[in-house]
Amino acid sequence: MNANPEDDFDRGVKNRRAVLGDAWVDKSLNNATEFNAEFQSMITRYAWHDIWGRPGLDHTTRRLLVLGMTMGLARWEEFELHCAAAIRGGVPLGMIKETLMQGAIYCGVPAANTAFKLTMDILRKEGLLPVPQPLSAAARVATHHTFSQPQLKVAVQGATASGSAVVMSHALGLDLSMWDELAAQLATGHPVLRYDHRGHGGSAVPAGPYTMDDLVDDAARLIREWGHGPVVWVGLSMGGMVGQGLAVRYPELVKAVVLANTSSKYPEAAAAIFAQRVTTVQTSGMAAIVESVLERYFSAAFRARQTEAVAAARATVLRCDPVGYAACCQAVGGVNWLERLNTVACPTLIIAGALDMGAPVSMSKAMAERIKGSELVVFDQASHLSVAEQPAQFAQALQVFLKRVG
Repeated sequence: MNANPEDDFDRGVKNRRAVLGDAWVDKSLNNATEFNAEFQSMITRYAWHDIWGRPGLDHTTRRLLVLGMTMGLARWEEFELHCAAAIRGGVPLGMIKETLMQGAIYCGVPAANTAFKLTMDILRKEGLLPVPQPLSAAARVATHHTFSQPQLKVAVQGATASGSAVVMSHALGLDLSMWDELAAQLATGHPVLRYDHRGHGGSAVPAGPYTMDDLVDDAARLIREWGHGPVVWVGLSMGGMVGQGLAVRYPELVKAVVLANTSSKYPEAAAAIFAQRVTTVQTSGMAAIVESVLERYFSAAFRARQTEAVAAARATVLRCDPVGYAACCQAVGGVNWLERLNTVACPTLIIAGALDMGAPVSMSKAMAERIKGSELVVFDQASHLSVAEQPAQFAQALQVFLKRVG
């Protein structure tokens, strides 16, 4: 027998430290007295081992449940303790926010107001205050849907700005939130519209398959309905394919185009890969492909370093409707603009990532060779979602381009 066997108290202390941190646990245990030592022992064994040690829920889920329950019961000291521990423990801030938003409905707005205030105080102390997102008329993000069918969800900001109107188009499997940070920057000087492609996010999911022309037609009616054309089109991956189609088929609607991490045509061998992906999603859902998608979208170094950003992308991909994803996947696999790019006459910025395996630099060079006067920029330390991996470089390249096109 081990001379120092681990008992339920020791196991509970491990969980307690993992959730609340060493400093708090040391303070509680070291300050125990003859009066409260048995209580500290009891909660360590039964709460922290028997409950927190159960295998049915992971610690992140339990943390969020505690926030919701202490919020509902107005146990604000306990809420503050667990909220701070959750933030320090790496629980994504987006998940904490969604817990408090849910609590606004089931615990009441006053409780949610207090919970948000306490959480903001904690973030301020931790030096983690989120970037400002004012709700003034000049900065507020307005969301609605197109009148035309199939309906597309759109987000508009910077409505009173005087610069060129910008439309931003996301990658396969993601949604308009992909552009949140960049859109907020641009909206200080430009009207900015983002939208969810059909089959994605809050947009309609008509029966598939879709063609690339379908997606381009969606974009054209979106621009017309917005009434701010011709626009500067900023598209990444699938969004870049749509941007090429607009420049080829609807040149009157685009003032300039930014084509990031995209392709104008895939080699024949890629057809089988896209077909297999469609089959997998149709039979097994988004969970069957999400990890492979993230591996293509982000470099290994970024995945290891920016775990919260990757977790947010994973959640977005998992929320994507399998029917819409498969249908758009068929459109992407059939993209074929390469031999028509010589007709593109508008200013064009092409952005590539040196680490991008999904749309390698060679594809961007082939596009640049065919679009007269186009500019090619390659980010050395970026994979497919270059706007996420190199946001400052992406924003700078775009701002310089916008100044040039007026």
